[in-house]
Amino acid sequence: MKPMMSTAVAAIALFAATGFARAEGQLNIYNWGNYTNPEVIKKFEEKYKVKVTITDYDSNDTALAKVRQGGSGFDIAVPSQTHLPIWIKEGLLLETNPGGMENFKNVSPDWANPEFDPGRKYSVPWAWGTVGTVVNTSTYKGDINSWKIIFETPDELKGKVNVVPEMKDVVTAAIRYVGGQQCTDDKEVLKKARDLLVAAKPNWVAMEYGAIDKMKAGDFQASTTWNGAALRIRLARPEVNFGYPKEGFTYWSDNVVVLKDAKNVENAKLFQNFIMDPEIAAGLSAYHRYANGIAGSEKFMPAEMKDAPEIVIPEASKAHGTMALMCPPEVDAIYTKIWTDLQK
Repeated sequence: MKPMMSTAVAAIALFAATGFARAEGQLNIYNWGNYTNPEVIKKFEEKYKVKVTITDYDSNDTALAKVRQGGSGFDIAVPSQTHLPIWIKEGLLLETNPGGMENFKNVSPDWANPEFDPGRKYSVPWAWGTVGTVVNTSTYKGDINSWKIIFETPDELKGKVNVVPEMKDVVTAAIRYVGGQQCTDDKEVLKKARDLLVAAKPNWVAMEYGAIDKMKAGDFQASTTWNGAALRIRLARPEVNFGYPKEGFTYWSDNVVVLKDAKNVENAKLFQNFIMDPEIAAGLSAYHRYANGIAGSEKFMPAEMKDAPEIVIPEASKAHGTMALMCPPEVDAIYTKIWTDLQK
C-alpha cells in the first residue's frame, strides 16, 4: 500500500498531474477591443496571483501582422477561425494541448474537434457568433434581413451607413449578395462583387470599428456588425435590430491561443483552462454578449441573453448561415486586391 501524502504534497501532485502549477507573475493578453470582462480577469488574478495586462487590436490582420514581427511581449492572442490555420502553419503558436486540460470536458461537442484546429492542440473557444446587419428600424421600415441595406442602400439610409472594415466579412457578404459562394475563384463573380462594393461606398458615411457607440448615439443608422455587438446596441436602443441576410451570412469563432515566444507559458495555460469553466465562460459572454462554446454555461448566462434574437438564430434564418472558411491563398490574394480597390 502506498503511504498517505500530506495535504500539501497531495496538492502539488494534483497540479503536476493536470499539467498546471499554482503560478505567480504576469500574463500579457492581446485581444480584440472591448471584448474582455474585467471581473473575470480579476477572478483569474486573485486565484492565481497573476497580474494580467490586456492590449487591444481591431482586426485579425492587425493582430497577425504584429505577432509575425516577433518579440511582441504577448503571451496570448485570440484569432478568428478563418485566420488560425495561418498562425499554426507559420509556427507562431505553442502547442499547449488544451484537449488534454482538466476543463476541456466542458467544451461543447460542436467545438471540440474543429477543422481549423483538429484535436484542439492549440486553441480553446472564446466566443462564436454571426455576421449581419444592424438597423435603426425607426429610420428604415423595410426588410433588414438583406445585404441590400449595405450594397444597394435605400434612400432613407444613404449617408448613414457604416461598414466595419473586416475584409473577409465584407468581401464575403458582397460575394453572397451577387449570388456566389465564399472562397469562390470564379472571376466573373469576384468582379461583380468588386464593382458592387466600389459602387456602394459613396452611400456609406464611414468604415469604422466603432459601430456600437455610434449606433447608440444615432450617428449611424445602419451598419455591418457582429451579433453580440448588435445585442449591446439594442439593450441601449430598442429600436435598433439585427438582421440575418437572406443572401447568406457566416458563423465565426474566436479562439484563445498561446504564442510560441510567450514569456509566461504556464500562466497562459492556466488561463486557457480557466476560461473553459462554464461559470467563467458565462461571465465572459455576459460582457461581450456572444455565445461561447462551453456546455453548461447557459445556466449562468444573463436572462436577457437566453432568448435574445441576436443570439438565438430564428428558425427561418438558420438555413442561410454557413461556417466562415479559410480560403486558399490565391483566393485571399484576390480578396486583398478587391479590398485595396475599395480603399481608393
